[in-house]
Amino acid sequence: MTALAFDFTNGFHDTGNAMATSIATGALPPKIAVALSGALNLVGAFLSLSVAATIASGLVNTHLVTLTVVFAGLVGGITWNLLTWFFGIPSSSSHALIGGVIGATMAAAGSHGVKWHGVVSKVIIPAGLSPVIAGLIATCGTYLVYRLSRNVPDGTRNHGFRIGQIGSASLVSLAHGTNDAQKTMGVITLALIANGTLNSGDQAPFWVILSCAIAISAGTYLGGWRVIRTLGKGLVEIDSPQGMAAESSSAATILLSSHFGYSLSTTHVATGSILGTGLGRKGAEVRWGVAGRMATAWLLTLPAAGLVGAICYWIADGIGGTAGVVVVFAILVIASVALYLQARKTPVSHHNVNAEWDGTVVPADAKKEPIAA
Repeated sequence: MTALAFDFTNGFHDTGNAMATSIATGALPPKIAVALSGALNLVGAFLSLSVAATIASGLVNTHLVTLTVVFAGLVGGITWNLLTWFFGIPSSSSHALIGGVIGATMAAAGSHGVKWHGVVSKVIIPAGLSPVIAGLIATCGTYLVYRLSRNVPDGTRNHGFRIGQIGSASLVSLAHGTNDAQKTMGVITLALIANGTLNSGDQAPFWVILSCAIAISAGTYLGGWRVIRTLGKGLVEIDSPQGMAAESSSAATILLSSHFGYSLSTTHVATGSILGTGLGRKGAEVRWGVAGRMATAWLLTLPAAGLVGAICYWIADGIGGTAGVVVVFAILVIASVALYLQARKTPVSHHNVNAEWDGTVVPADAKKEPIAA
């Protein structure tokens, strides 16, 4: 259940990676955008299992992992997802999960329980390269788009690219499902291996694939409007040609990484692509201050989630048995509810997600709404 809860937070935290630019340019109405993204995440989850295999056996020594370790790692990932969602920071759900599992593993078995070569080659190096690669592709794509369509009237050009954005944003959502949904599949598979239900190296059972696909799809439909607003309005003022260039760049990078089994951060890719469109369009404003705050969060994700995962393991293991797990889970639920209630006081929703950026995630004229997501 905790793994599926993480998958749900992954869905609403990362909706903006696929749909923020389409929502910002008006290519898709906000609610339709998240519904479409949710459906395509569901489909994408069934297309590949390479990333799930990486999470299940490529990062930690499965023989040293217990169910308590997996649980504590998931709590670390959920906690970081909720905190960054509240502040509207597009951080990596993937790295939050990986950091939580690594931290809990180290607390339980020491540093030798972590496959550091796998962490470096499959997580850290792709994390550094992916936003740069996606940004370069988006920069070149944006420049070419405006160059080739320079004689087309602005209204005609924007209308055409808004239609194109529907296709490119859909492809990003599909790609997101092939990458991010599998991470929770990998963790559940890791738990099944730790429990002795599966052997090390086994693939995720169908019921695991189905449940994870449904959880991430439901979370995506909820819409993480705070993060969507930061990506769509906070980094660059985006026109539809830029939006299509960003989405195409993101989709290509994510699909390629899924093919090779890299646990890529789709957030890093989407952010690099959006920044690239600002660099590729002459006269576009890039808000480097916002980008800098995001980069700081990226650097903190692995160690912060790892620390929470380690602390949760120590608490659960110190109390012992089912009681320890129940206590940690209760703390997580209480903290989550408190954060949600606090978010309701300054709501960001599909009603105001496209309000002019004034330097903060919450629009200045935000009204209190029944639900803040």
